[in-house]
Amino acid sequence: MAKGIEIRAAHFPGRAPIDAYGNGGFRFADMSHRGSILCLPSGIHGWDMDMSKPLSPENFRRVLDEAADIEVLLVGTGTELRRLPEELKLALKSRGISSDPMSTGAAVRTFNIMLAEQRAVAAALIAV
Repeated sequence: MAKGIEIRAAHFPGRAPIDAYGNGGFRFADMSHRGSILCLPSGIHGWDMDMSKPLSPENFRRVLDEAADIEVLLVGTGTELRRLPEELKLALKSRGISSDPMSTGAAVRTFNIMLAEQRAVAAALIAV
């Protein structure tokens, strides 16, 4: 018997390049997602983040949990470059992750190149 609409956390269980971004979301793997995303070794996850929220270790918990499989984290900070707070940089570095903040567009392009090179890359992309 049908239960009705089931709401699940946004998650694509694989690695995929980002085909497009803008209008508050992203397109990848013949799908679209409205809002920010984390592109991690475990897949692409919806991320409750926007340009008004702090770049803090708490908001990067999922990234930190998957640190063993990540060498480089690209942080798409939206339309403007935002520096990563020292606390976040130290949390990432202590787990062996090099971090690089840039605009979301630059992060998408760099992520796609590094993914094609089969690098241990992840991206935290704030929607624009």
